[in-house]
Amino acid sequence: MNWEVKSNRLPGITSVSRETIVRLEIYENLLHRWQKIKNLVAPSTLPGLWTRHFTDSAQLVTLAPQARKWVDLGSGAGFPGLVIAILLADFQNTEIHLVESDHRKCAFLREVARETGAPALVHNARVEAVIDDLPIVDIVTARALIGLPSLLELSSPLLKNGALGLFLKGQDVASELTDAPIFSRVKLEFLPSLTEPSAKIVKAEWNGNEALV
Repeated sequence: MNWEVKSNRLPGITSVSRETIVRLEIYENLLHRWQKIKNLVAPSTLPGLWTRHFTDSAQLVTLAPQARKWVDLGSGAGFPGLVIAILLADFQNTEIHLVESDHRKCAFLREVARETGAPALVHNARVEAVIDDLPIVDIVTARALIGLPSLLELSSPLLKNGALGLFLKGQDVASELTDAPIFSRVKLEFLPSLTEPSAKIVKAEWNGNEALV
């Protein structure tokens, strides 16, 4: 990626553009403002916002630096999808789809996207209602949405069409590895997280024979 300056605000992310830092600062200010009314994130996580939420989200871009089309399932307050949209805002043909069922959170996502110029398209709907209508993308993401078997099933229409899954998971992800049939259809790799030693990034690729046209 064409990063421009080093940043100490995103630990482990080597460098980002000055414009990106400004956009993230706008995001930070809006989150604090809306948090007073909407309770978008756990209040205890706000002091560590740049590491706990921003860096945690941004690390996914380093795993797929050429990807320009992403879908984030259950975006909530925008992690990781909206952070990714901000990091990729200066690249051509970037398209980040944020799927969120809570209309209040969607209003927040749209406000941040508008104020930062992030290339984010917000879908105010349950994932199940729109997953088959989403475009073919490079990457599908989610953080703290549902258990891994259900998450793989939910995202399977995108995985079958060639999307790579990058799912932020906590330290208990091993307990989610069951005998569910979906695990025979995907190839999984567990990568270390930059922000939490015990957390994992689950990299998922479809290895079944099914493909959507």
